Order: sequence, then C-alpha cells, then structure tokens
Amino acid sequence: MRIALDATYAIGEELSGVGVYSREMLDGLARLRPEARFEYWLRPHRFFRAAGLAARSNARRRLLLWPFGPRGAALFHGLNQRLPAMRLRAAVVTFHDLFVMTGDYSTPEFRARFTAQARDAAQRADAIIAVSEFTRRQVVGLLGVPEARVRVVHHGARPLDFPNVAREPVILHVGALQSRKNVARLVEAFESLDEPWRLVLAGSAGFGAAAILDRIARSPARARIEMPGYVTPAELGRWYARASVFAFPSLDEGFGMPLLEAMAAGTPIVTSLRSALPEVAGDAALLVDPEDTAALAAALGRLTRDSDLREDLVRRGRARVQTFSWDKAVRETWDVYTQLLGPQD
Repeated sequence: MRIALDATYAIGEELSGVGVYSREMLDGLARLRPEARFEYWLRPHRFFRAAGLAARSNARRRLLLWPFGPRGAALFHGLNQRLPAMRLRAAVVTFHDLFVMTGDYSTPEFRARFTAQARDAAQRADAIIAVSEFTRRQVVGLLGVPEARVRVVHHGARPLDFPNVAREPVILHVGALQSRKNVARLVEAFESLDEPWRLVLAGSAGFGAAAILDRIARSPARARIEMPGYVTPAELGRWYARASVFAFPSLDEGFGMPLLEAMAAGTPIVTSLRSALPEVAGDAALLVDPEDTAALAAALGRLTRDSDLREDLVRRGRARVQTFSWDKAVRETWDVYTQLLGPQD
C-alpha cells in the first residue's frame, strides 16, 4: 500500500511547530508500519534540499510537479491544511490553526491566499485531523465541515535534552517575535519585576516584529531583556533548564507545543486562558487574560516569589506531559487512515 504525504514543511534546520509535526509524522508512520510504502512529496525548490529526509527503507522522496503527483497513492495526507490541485484517491488534511482568518496577524494578501487554500482543503478532504479541540471547533464553524469528518489528534512533546543545571532568575518565552504572540505586552508586564530577573525572548522575527522591537528598545528594563533569536534544539533545551518561569501569553494558538516542552523540562508556566492553551495546559499552569497586562504581571510576580507554587506547577506539568506523545499521535493518525481505507494487515 502506498501512502503519500506532503513533506514540504519538514525541510530545513529552523523548523516551526508545523515543521516539527511534519518530521514526527513522516518518520513515525514509516517506523510504525514498515510493511507500507511511504512517499514524501516535495515541490521542486525543496526536493533537492531533502536528501536525508527519507532515511527509512520503506520511504522515498517524490517530486511534486504538475501534472505529476500522488494520484496513484491509496491516500494522500496534507500535513499543513492544504492539498495539491489534482484528483486524489483519498485525502486527509491536518489543520493546525485558523488564526490567519480570525485575527489581524498577517497581510491581506496572505490572508486571502490562506483562506482559499483552507476552504479548498476542507471541501476536498475525506477526513480532517485537528491538532486540538479548539481547532476542531474552528474548522467546523469557519469552514462548514461536518463534525463527523474531523478527528482531534494532539501533538507530542519534542525530545529535547535538558541539562542538569541550576535554575536562574530568568523568565523564558519561546516563539517568533510577532504580534500574535503578545510579546510587547509580556515586556510591559515584565517591567514590574525587579532585578535580578531577566526576560529571554527566544525566537526569530515575525509579522509585527518592528513594533515589538521598538517597544523593547524603549523599555526601562531593556538591559535585562535578551533576544538570542532562533536557537537550536540543544540551545533551547538549555534555556528551558535554566529558566525559573516560562511565559507564553499568546493571543491565539492552535495547540501550543512550547507548553509541553516547558512541562517536560520542569519549568513552571504562565499562559493564556484563550484559544487552545487551556486545553493543553490543563491544571499545570497559571492562566491569565492575555490582554490584561496587570493580571499577567501579577502572575509573573506570584511565580517569581512563591517557590511552593512553582514546585506544585512543576509536579503537575511533569504528570500532564506524559499524556501527550508523538507515538500516540502517530498511532491515532494511522487510525484515521484505516477508517478511510479499511484495516491494513
């Protein structure tokens, strides 16, 4: 049996959350079902950068170039809410989020292109995977998809290495410097904390970064704010291990993978009470209104002062992260395939 997947977002060193998801799905499915044949379809500008992607004997790279494509595969899985413009025997598509459609977090041109691709994929897919219950509700409500066609499959936690180092007075944020991540308000809330506390913003520039960088430059706490940019997985593991607090007050998330990483590292969390973040955080984080700067500052203050609270959240986080895994996500994804194609022995 031939299973085809869109490998577009699995290429490169600086992977986004969608890139991490794509890598885990590609390798995990090939590992789970060694008897199946997996095809990783890539557009020309990425095909020649992906020589090491299909490392398993039952996986092959394929060039996605019109009119050639995965027509003959038993099933095609679009890993990032779009499908190739051709007739497919069976199609599954994963939706990560729809914030581009609901908020001012991109250019009008990108919003129009994204919306058209999302509506097309939702209409043509035989089954849809949503990475959270929040995203499932958005797919049903915004794209008019019947509930029975949408299955929730949560992400897992990336296997980072967390060295055994002393915690420092550091509040860590992981994510692009973009308006959706609410970084400017986090900076304002951080200003209520005294030395020796530092704020570390690990992530590259994104939409709206200019205004965020200007706010940081004007901050009275500028000397205590670090911006290392994109960090490698090894560096990221060290930052999680060093930080005493993880702050993720995003305005909109389809899942929120950094929450699981912080839980796995034993770093207590303050995050937003909206979008998918409460679903992921459960009782293992302080939840605040992300648009209430005073509430965010108060939550940061509580965590910096109350070691018992930090220890309680760490304990809860370590237990909660065990309920999420990439192995589980891969198995549940294969279950979606078998519901369409029938049992595959």
